[in-house]
Amino acid sequence: MQLVFATNNLNKLKEVQSLIPIHVQLLSLKDIGCFEDVPETQLTIEGNAVQKAEYIKEHYGFDCFADDTGLEVEALNGEPGVFSARYAGDQRNADDNTNKLLKNLENQSNRKAQFKTVIALHLNGKLETFTGFCKGNITSERHGVGGFGYDPVFKAEGYNQTFAEITLDEKNSIGHRGKAVNKLISFLKSIQD
Repeated sequence: MQLVFATNNLNKLKEVQSLIPIHVQLLSLKDIGCFEDVPETQLTIEGNAVQKAEYIKEHYGFDCFADDTGLEVEALNGEPGVFSARYAGDQRNADDNTNKLLKNLENQSNRKAQFKTVIALHLNGKLETFTGFCKGNITSERHGVGGFGYDPVFKAEGYNQTFAEITLDEKNSIGHRGKAVNKLISFLKSIQD
C-alpha cells in the first residue's frame, strides 16, 4: 500500500515513519512533486487536517493522510491552538512561537496544557479522522535540545523531562502524534485483514 503523508515537516515525517508498518510505503510531498504550500485555512485543527488530505487527493490523485497539531494552553483559553505554527507570525519560527508562549504565561500559575493531533486519512474515496492527546504542563524555561516546536517547554503528565529531553521512542509512546498514528495504523491493519 502506498500512502502520501501530506507534510513538508521532516521532523514529523521522521516521527511517523518510525511508527508505520513495513507494508505501507510512505511517500512525502516531495516524492509526488508537490512543492506548493498545501492550504491550512480552517479555524480548527480537524478542519486543517481534512483540508490538507482533500487537497492532495484532489490535485495529485494519491490516497493520503495529513495531520494538524496544536498546543492548547488552559490559562490562555486554548491558545495557540490551531495557530500554533504561526503563533508569533507567518514566519513560522519555533523560537519566536515559544518566546511568545512563555511571555504570555509569565504571571500565570496555571501551566496546564495539552497537545492535540488530528490525522485525516483519505483512502479509497472515504475520509476517516484519528485524534491523539497528550496532557501536561508548560515549563517556565526551555529544557533539552531534541524534538521540535514547543517540545523544549512541554512536560507530559508523569514526566520530569520535557519532550525535548526524552527519546523519540519515548515521545512516540506517550505523545499526541504517536497516539493518533497508532489509531491510524490500527485502522489500516483492520482493512488489510
